[in-house]
Amino acid sequence: MRRRQFIKSAALTALAPGLLRAIPAWAAALNENVIVLDSAGASVTLIDQRTRRISGRIPVGKEPHHLMLLPNGQQLIVADAIGGELNFLNPVSGAYESTLPGIEDPYQIGFSPDRKWFVANCLRLNRVDIYHYYGGHTLKLARRVPLARTPSHMAFTADSKVVFISVQDSNSVAALDLATQTVLWQLPVGPATAGVWMTPGDEYLLVALTGQDAVIAIDWRRQKLVKRIPTGRAAHNFRSLADHRHVLVSNRISNTISIVDMLKLEKVADIQGLRPGPDDCELSADRRWLWVTFRFAREVGVIDMQRQELVDVIGVGRSPHGIYFHDRAPFYDNLPYAEQRPIPVKSL
Repeated sequence: MRRRQFIKSAALTALAPGLLRAIPAWAAALNENVIVLDSAGASVTLIDQRTRRISGRIPVGKEPHHLMLLPNGQQLIVADAIGGELNFLNPVSGAYESTLPGIEDPYQIGFSPDRKWFVANCLRLNRVDIYHYYGGHTLKLARRVPLARTPSHMAFTADSKVVFISVQDSNSVAALDLATQTVLWQLPVGPATAGVWMTPGDEYLLVALTGQDAVIAIDWRRQKLVKRIPTGRAAHNFRSLADHRHVLVSNRISNTISIVDMLKLEKVADIQGLRPGPDDCELSADRRWLWVTFRFAREVGVIDMQRQELVDVIGVGRSPHGIYFHDRAPFYDNLPYAEQRPIPVKSL
């Protein structure tokens, strides 16, 4: 066994009894785990999705923030911003499998819909690195694109021609042409831009303003702000409800999650009574359960979407950020998926 894999396995089994029920990778694979990135703890917490009990913790990198599946669905990428590497986990069990070094400051990552490009937002280095993607773990740097002050989140057009980047400390959003790896435009929109999201049909770009209490809708083709949608204090990130109509917005300071109608460009509901700092979300395949990380509480919560109420809380590591589990609802609204079912939304 490689030394790094041995260290990870040893750390997993050495955890204190009663704090975590450590299990080896082969046992973890028997159950589907919820995978939570503890960004300030340099670790991944594993939660048994069925029992909602912690099943293990694995040291991963130095500062894991965001994650996503490889296009083939066989591995889960965990981006280590400080360590400058991509770690690959089993997407069902969360077991560590391998590492790709030499990817500088991958704070946020994404594949273009056509899977030809891999994009890494380098938050500390104030640039966006665009790679040609050739499948598996094979990347080739195309260009490093400088952007002023903390490029944060990203969203792609469905045709894979443009990627939008929120430039957090410049209070703006930038559009980058993927074919030429150049900046098309950069538009001031409001304080502390964070999550970005495309509405169905790529009609509008939504931008969450963590420095305010709203989401901004932009006509990105004309570079024009068309509507301000009040949500909650420190609007931060998005998650699709997989119905081609509604998107969730986490509000870090209000401790709420808003439901926004993307066709009407208006908020239709709020999920209240949450723990401090709701951030990233993941939705079960049946759309019944919403799992959410609480950055300021070292906790993960489970929301019953039929009641729109928090029903369970699990303690995890420091500053939980990204979250993933295998049995989840489709993520993107501007990409096709097999089944469309309406979801009940409580009115305000």
